[in-house]
Amino acid sequence: EVDTMVIDLQDVGSRYYTYIYTMALTMEACAELGKKVIVLDRPNPINGIHIEGPMLDPAFKSFVGLYPLPVRHGMTIGELALYFNQECRINCDLEVVPMENWEREMFFDDTGFPWVIPSPNMPATTTAAVYPGMCLFEATNVSEARGTTLPFELTGAPWIKDPHQFSERMSEFSLPGVKFRPLFFTPTFHKWKDQLIGGVQTHVIDRKIFKPFLTGLALVAAYREMGAPDFKWNDPPYEYEYDLLPFDILAGSDRTRLQVESGIPLAEIENSWKPGLEEFKKIRQVYLLY
Repeated sequence: EVDTMVIDLQDVGSRYYTYIYTMALTMEACAELGKKVIVLDRPNPINGIHIEGPMLDPAFKSFVGLYPLPVRHGMTIGELALYFNQECRINCDLEVVPMENWEREMFFDDTGFPWVIPSPNMPATTTAAVYPGMCLFEATNVSEARGTTLPFELTGAPWIKDPHQFSERMSEFSLPGVKFRPLFFTPTFHKWKDQLIGGVQTHVIDRKIFKPFLTGLALVAAYREMGAPDFKWNDPPYEYEYDLLPFDILAGSDRTRLQVESGIPLAEIENSWKPGLEEFKKIRQVYLLY
């Protein structure tokens, strides 16, 4: 007996964040049932300009990557609704209510509105800034710091006995806009619960040039390099996927994992994303509202 479904959700600007697929699946159901969908647009908290990371290979689609997007897509949830509806042929009766006064270069704190946490492990805008890279640790046995007050900003593992040495290794990557603070921490739940583990805090010092996915990948490579044979890729199931490796569905294919395992330099891995990103930029342009 519903006439219209109104969707009002705060996305965080990353392909993994499942709210956008909850929206898409709702749009599919409404298309099937002939119901109208109204999406109330909200800011992309990590700006609407920068895009980064590999495109999703449809063979690896899941609830953390249902449609072709790069990891950091640079779109608002309303723009994504338009993109999904047309490019992914949902074809529901869709209306997007645009924001007033939002500009693409804005981060969330530029809006003047308070950050209201959209989910328990997204407590601050600084979390959203690092999430496109640090979410990769959900697919490994390295802690992404669930069970602390700084999820995704901290990472750590029992085999990091000298966090200072580890932070120095991270400095060797010369990643833009970021510094690594060595530390020990003890998660109160989730991975390595009640154990003291070593790692780093990812400090974003210039968010305009910071590359979250590249940074996350560098951290994964370093934890693997300094932790063999203790480092592990987690096995499925993960996010309703029972066959494919969790890391592969987050990365969008098995290519990124194989590149890391082969020791391919970061710059070469980053270059491998460029053709897909250039194509996505052209398609995305049609759906930008601001």
